[in-house]
Amino acid sequence: MDNQYKKFQKQAELLKVLSHPVRLCIVKGLLEKERCNVSYMQHCLELPQSSISSHLQKLRSADIVACERKGLEVTYWIADERVKSMLDILFPHEEE
Repeated sequence: MDNQYKKFQKQAELLKVLSHPVRLCIVKGLLEKERCNVSYMQHCLELPQSSISSHLQKLRSADIVACERKGLEVTYWIADERVKSMLDILFPHEEE
């Protein structure tokens, strides 16, 4: 172990952004659905659009999700492949 903890700053930021339950739920949902818009998330999470948009902005700022605008609709997807591996560990797939 060394005292150069600053080299872990990016990883710590990733974990910090994912540590909120709503953001974790959004990311898990995006991994399952691959792409979706805020209206779909709002319907599933039963949260105000403004709240979901705020969480998505934090996820975008951390480069966890990316988006594409077509007219008024914005579609989101997971942009950081490390997130899939992390969620596979946190939420092991259940046999159906």
